[in-house]
Amino acid sequence: MTQNIWKSLLGGMLLSTAMSCAYARGIPQIPGAPVIHGHPVVNTPKMLMWPRNAKPAAADLTDPTADLLFDLHGSIQGRACRNVGLVVSTEGNYHMALDTLWHTVVLPRYGKTIGSWYYTTSPPVAMPQLAHHDDLSFGNFYLHCRPSVAIAAPRLIHKLEAHGFTEGKPIALMRSRGNVLLVKYGNPKHIHSIWDLGRPDIHLVTPNPYNEPGAFLNYATSIYEIAKHDPHPPRGWNANRLFNAIFNSHVKDKWLIGARIHHRDEPWSVAYGKADVAVIMYQLGKYTKAVFPHLFTIVPLGGTVSNPRPLPGNETDTTYLIRVKGHFTARQRAARRDFIRSLESRAFTRILERDGLSRP
Repeated sequence: MTQNIWKSLLGGMLLSTAMSCAYARGIPQIPGAPVIHGHPVVNTPKMLMWPRNAKPAAADLTDPTADLLFDLHGSIQGRACRNVGLVVSTEGNYHMALDTLWHTVVLPRYGKTIGSWYYTTSPPVAMPQLAHHDDLSFGNFYLHCRPSVAIAAPRLIHKLEAHGFTEGKPIALMRSRGNVLLVKYGNPKHIHSIWDLGRPDIHLVTPNPYNEPGAFLNYATSIYEIAKHDPHPPRGWNANRLFNAIFNSHVKDKWLIGARIHHRDEPWSVAYGKADVAVIMYQLGKYTKAVFPHLFTIVPLGGTVSNPRPLPGNETDTTYLIRVKGHFTARQRAARRDFIRSLESRAFTRILERDGLSRP
């Protein structure tokens, strides 16, 4: 009993400290929608959160549910980074397509040029990473190598450009096909539209608005705008009422959030946590359903599961690539050139289409 109490207290203290710092930044707001003043509940498994041996880097990708590396200790920096051919900092919203491209095109064609490599598929971290001497940490493992490429939504790309971290113009790579609802297999709560998210018995999980403001804004905006554009809302309901019922509710655990990386956290919450439903990008929902066919069901928000046609107001995002400015070796610049070439190839176009994405 004492051990269980200690686990709970230790995990709670560490997570609470991290979240209290994040809360100070405020929840991003949706223009025209009611102000969000509710307090989301972080939905994570109870774990024994071991203390770290050093303070986190400015860009920290340690996730309480998935990415703990407390028994891998080390640091790659300085001259060692000169031997890493390619480092990419990218958002993870298309991680399945990038993985296929990497192993079927990039490495077979350009592996000898690239040599050693790594890339991160996470909430965008390029800005704090570049602003703090390329610091990045996973648990007790530290990487101080400068990425030569950043891939993200326009919001982050503009920040990088404004701070002088980039060279050349952004390249539009891909476009999403809107968002869907991810529910438990068989849809036991009979969730069929965004209006069901306002029901008091439905618990919704979203991205963490403090750690992933871009993804949160995408999903929250979709909820509000789909409701706003619906010509036949349920009697007595409108977009403002739905928004308040979700984000400003007094219902216990009505609004849940993941801890760090929503394309991992949201499916966990629906499958094993407290959530009944998640709003998630179509390609992520499609991938999650394919990997765990007996755990999830997809509810389209326009069109069908196999052929999404986003409803008016359902957000579709374009993802861009930007070259990062830095003192890279000739080999690293060649590796970057070849990587960009693979991203612009017809092979990647086919991969994107297979995985539920499209070219801009």
